[in-house]
Amino acid sequence: MGVFVYSLPAAYAALLAQLVNIDTTGPGCRAFTVPLASGEDSLAWLRTQPHRPQLWWQHRNGHEQVALCGAIHCYPTLWQAEQACRALPGNWRIWGSNRFEAANSFFFLPRLMWQQDDRGERLTLFIQSDRNLQEDAQSAARFLHQLRLPQPLPSMDGQLQQRQYQPQHTEWRQRVDSALTAIAAGELDKVVLARAVDLLWDRPLPPEALLAASRRANPHCYQFMLRFEDERALVCASPERLWLRQQNELLTEALAGTAARDADLILARQQAQWLLQDAKNRHENGLVVEDICYRLQDLVSGLEVMPVEVVRLRHLQHLRRRIHGELRSRSDALLLQRLQPTAAVAGLPRAAARAFLQRHEPLDRDWYAGSTGFISRQKSEFCVTLRCALVQGERVRLYGGAGIVAGSDAQQEWQETENKIAALAALLPASPAAKPRQGGKSATAHPA
Repeated sequence: MGVFVYSLPAAYAALLAQLVNIDTTGPGCRAFTVPLASGEDSLAWLRTQPHRPQLWWQHRNGHEQVALCGAIHCYPTLWQAEQACRALPGNWRIWGSNRFEAANSFFFLPRLMWQQDDRGERLTLFIQSDRNLQEDAQSAARFLHQLRLPQPLPSMDGQLQQRQYQPQHTEWRQRVDSALTAIAAGELDKVVLARAVDLLWDRPLPPEALLAASRRANPHCYQFMLRFEDERALVCASPERLWLRQQNELLTEALAGTAARDADLILARQQAQWLLQDAKNRHENGLVVEDICYRLQDLVSGLEVMPVEVVRLRHLQHLRRRIHGELRSRSDALLLQRLQPTAAVAGLPRAAARAFLQRHEPLDRDWYAGSTGFISRQKSEFCVTLRCALVQGERVRLYGGAGIVAGSDAQQEWQETENKIAALAALLPASPAAKPRQGGKSATAHPA
């Protein structure tokens, strides 16, 4: 006998019926799950809901999608979210993002989750209270009554009105020169400079439509949209995992060293083979591996570095080495402190690179080069927030970074950031930013 699955209206009603039985007037937590009939797009569903915050997330392996709607609690730091996790069931997840300066974050315990994975689709309602569970059940009932049915995603129509660079090209060259001077003086081995492009349109652009286009165009990436409020959302298609923790087992990776990926399969294989053999790219990757292992040496036992492999994306290919070990003490907040920012988004040595950026990079990176994901007592996983856009009404801010090392050329670094910005910019109306092209620094780029 098969499992009964619900349409969305029936699922809403079934969840409401479960709440009627909650009579606990003390603290507690419950989760109610109903299986869903397939066929609806959870992103289109999320777009229609009036509740904030919202998060749509897809794993880079493509096997899991999650749409989160509303919050029971919000937490301004990962440490506070981790403390809250200790009082929750082991599989309950708290989701959110860390800014580049990780002390300032945004995490939330969701009210409603639409999850799709190998076990099918299901809708889960969470209730939780430190004082009166029945009161939170009543809040959840009001929440459910306000839910809507999905509508087709809107298109990305609009005319580009203005393009603003931060910094301008001349100032960028000055920053690169300052970095090269510091490197020549032995203060740094590498520093990653970031820049932003602000695109101003004649109408607000729907972040869900940008994410939908990215899902099709950027496979093998973590895809997510975090909507903080009505006209502010972060959209991202990141190839890089910061870490995966399952109980005390830890998996992280070094993603550094890049080559173009040609549309022609034979040429793409030749480029990948060149990347695997190129001494400079392998050295770049090795530096990141050494830095990660150094940061984790007192937290993890049995650190093991896997053989180098090639990660193939739409226009680029990266060298990657996976790093595995066993945590001596389980703390996601401590992992964040040790692993963010990575050498691929800040530089080496870490302290010197961050000090240089504080002096010479006035750009507010905000969420760019931070991390996004979830924590629970059983498992946590975060990606590095790369290839991202901050959508605020008519304004779309796109970010890109370039690693400056001895011998770097300012113009080639500028073009490298254009290529990275184009991962999302090329999906916008009229493709307003430069599209990736071969040449420049594409053969020795950094994931930022």
